[in-house]
Amino acid sequence: MEYFILIVGFTIGFYMAWNIGANDVANSMASAVGAKAITLRQAIFIAGILNIVGAAFIGSHVTDTIRKGIVAPQVLDDPQIALAGALAALLAAALWVSFATWKSLPVSTTHSIVGAMIGFGIVTGGFSVINWAGLAAVVASWVISPVFAMVIAFIMFKTIVRMVLSRADPVAVAFRLSPVFIGLAVFVIAMSFVFKTPLGKHLDLGTPAVILISLVLATVMGYAGKKALMVFRNVRTGEEGAEGIFRRIQIGTSCYVALAQGANDVANAIGPLALIYFLVKTGKAGTTVPVPFVLLLFGGLGIAVGIAMGGARVIRTVGERITTLSNPRGFSVDFAAATTVLVASKMGLPVSTTHAAVGGVMGVGLARGLEAVNFGVIFRIMLYWVLTVPMAAVTSMVLFKIIDIFM
Repeated sequence: MEYFILIVGFTIGFYMAWNIGANDVANSMASAVGAKAITLRQAIFIAGILNIVGAAFIGSHVTDTIRKGIVAPQVLDDPQIALAGALAALLAAALWVSFATWKSLPVSTTHSIVGAMIGFGIVTGGFSVINWAGLAAVVASWVISPVFAMVIAFIMFKTIVRMVLSRADPVAVAFRLSPVFIGLAVFVIAMSFVFKTPLGKHLDLGTPAVILISLVLATVMGYAGKKALMVFRNVRTGEEGAEGIFRRIQIGTSCYVALAQGANDVANAIGPLALIYFLVKTGKAGTTVPVPFVLLLFGGLGIAVGIAMGGARVIRTVGERITTLSNPRGFSVDFAAATTVLVASKMGLPVSTTHAAVGGVMGVGLARGLEAVNFGVIFRIMLYWVLTVPMAAVTSMVLFKIIDIFM
């Protein structure tokens, strides 16, 4: 029976990882594909490799058994109930993300697993085990993430238009200011890497030290990037013009988001799987459990397979169906999403990269006027955001009852 449960757990865990790849790849690659910085095939290949690397080598070797502290840990006191709950929550979250991906709509995989754990908590311990303040913060993030990213993307794109694109010689201006834009991107990426990835948090550097290191890196990489751009003569004098400079910066930011996605989101699949693994092996589990390297690699491979098989659907929605993207707009979207997640996480707000990426796309669209944004698509996306927690919770309740019968 133990081996059967493990086989089922690994199967569902891989299915969840597959769905994370298929749905969340849009966070990193949608704007780059929409702006034609890279092709869809290139995006899928790059994101797949970087997600594996992020999951296996930067992902956390310890995971919370109760994601985001929304459910009280006492629901895990009974090993059999905890095992059934972990299986039900993992499958419920995977099914919801799979349905959203089939509909080509981006949803938060983190909020999906949170909703599923809420359902498990309610059915086993009642409403009293739910941290309603924590859940309220998750709900607030549905507004905070996209609005904050939308404002930043709007301001960044308007700044690029005013300082670069509207000038008589935009190529020369873009080239002269390239250290500034490259430096800004590197600064946010460096800060985010330390504060938002498990490996960065393990380094345990203080905020002043991180800011200083990030500033030094941003300055060095800004001027090194300008030198590198000199190699690409077509950027300075050819058909690409100023767009080419932002194209290359955008590819860099997209790669970082893909790497961070693997490091952070693998826990949504492997966290519950690690709980199942240790419940079966030891008969107990605390609020955190160790995650072996092989499980992180397993999750990363699952994410990569999901990207390859299903990533195109949501990429096209975010990158092409909301508004028309160019390379400066795509850079603005990536910068806004990364900045939003960084600032909000430092403020202790539970934000979603998915929500921030969509908000950033809205921001650059609104910079061209209301008519430039497809609000029909936006409405459907937001509807699915609102449905994520309750749908995952209800599905988890039903699955728990079914699984509990057979255990």
